[in-house]
Amino acid sequence: MVIEAATGLAPPLCVDLDRTLIRGDLLLESLVLLVKRNPLYLLLIPFWLLRGKAALEARVLRQVTLNPEALPYNPGLIEWLQRERANGRSVWLVTASHEKLADRVAAHLGFFEGVLASNERSNLAAATKAAQLVNRFGERGFDYCGNDRDVTIWERARGAIVVEGSPRLERQAATRAVLVGSFPSTTSRWTALLRQLRPHQWAKNLLVLMPLLAAHKVDEVHLDLIALLAFIVFSLCASSVYVLNDLLDLEADRSHPRKSKRPFAAGDLPLAVGLVLAPALLIAAAGMSAFLPARFCMVVATYYAATLAYSFSLKGLVLIDALSLAGLYTLRIIAGAAAVSVALSFWMLLFSVLLFLSLAFVKRFAELESLRRQQRLRTAGRGYRVDDLPALQSLGAAAGYLSALVLALYVNSPDIQALYRQPKVIWALCILLLYWVSRIWLTAQRGQMHDDPVVYALRDRESLAVGLIAVVTIALAV
Repeated sequence: MVIEAATGLAPPLCVDLDRTLIRGDLLLESLVLLVKRNPLYLLLIPFWLLRGKAALEARVLRQVTLNPEALPYNPGLIEWLQRERANGRSVWLVTASHEKLADRVAAHLGFFEGVLASNERSNLAAATKAAQLVNRFGERGFDYCGNDRDVTIWERARGAIVVEGSPRLERQAATRAVLVGSFPSTTSRWTALLRQLRPHQWAKNLLVLMPLLAAHKVDEVHLDLIALLAFIVFSLCASSVYVLNDLLDLEADRSHPRKSKRPFAAGDLPLAVGLVLAPALLIAAAGMSAFLPARFCMVVATYYAATLAYSFSLKGLVLIDALSLAGLYTLRIIAGAAAVSVALSFWMLLFSVLLFLSLAFVKRFAELESLRRQQRLRTAGRGYRVDDLPALQSLGAAAGYLSALVLALYVNSPDIQALYRQPKVIWALCILLLYWVSRIWLTAQRGQMHDDPVVYALRDRESLAVGLIAVVTIALAV
């Protein structure tokens, strides 16, 4: 809805902060930062909450400092507020969030005349906020810009501005005050939820099927069903990891040109949803894994623990982060072997580690190359610098070519004679791999690489063509 500019006679405009000015909740943002610093704080938070929300915020703010520049602001609303202020209207920030947080946001934006917020003694929410506004501006003496938690405040305001509300909420606001206008949400919660699960990333979990394919046991239906269930378990587990990782990486993601559009970073999905979704997906994965061998469950548990370690600390360590990513990919193959009870080949493990180490370096290289083009020197939340680009390129290309060497040695080993009628045909895979690794790195060098090379490969026609030729090659060899 278009909102006309107010005249100089318009009453003060009071604006809520959480889920209005920003598409998020400052307390949850602060709690996520706190837990990222030290997960053991999860044990203390319930005890702090016993003293009330205001006391909880005060304790959290002693430990973390929220960056107001890295919040998911509502751009359309801010643009309108700036115009109102430029027209001489009094604009106030009124929020139940702690005054320290509110003051930082107000100072960052720079157009608020005053701030009313909670402190250690009082929580400025609902009826308390309404009473404070009436005391300062008079009954029906202000316009209030808020969300579905602010219906009681609109009952005492002159005008109502509804932010990211439904048509039903707009009708409710109109029965209590003059509906000045609205800023409806431009995204669907269900669409954002599906995006957050990242189903396109589940393609990585097809690695779980590799041991079954390599052992040439695809014709055994019961093993196929077991492998399919293992794939579903790993996909649910991976989505749980993606949710947790995005919660912990909010500030870094918001400084990234593409990751800033992720549901939590952009504010399309409330952080509270993520705090419920991550454990729910993990519980579902654990329930399904009960039907699979114990060794598979142990590998999945190891994968999740390693992912937590990566999310909390390893991703910030130079080189260790790339080795960790390669290990996480390889764990998928180990899990697949454990699920269908087939022996893992030394060749497959070594090939996997080297190939995915190369792709991990591609990922970091692409991120740094993007920063170099933006004339920035360091990655947010990472230990790399732009001048590391040549070293990453050398290390990554070497790992990729070594994976091709391992494949060539495997083709020349006695193991292959028992599995393939025409083992020499497999030599074509070495050439395909050399071409693909070379092309991936050339693409990264040109700045055309998606920051996730696996996603790039799934969308790249030449990569898909290489994959199809590889499948045909293996079929001919069998």
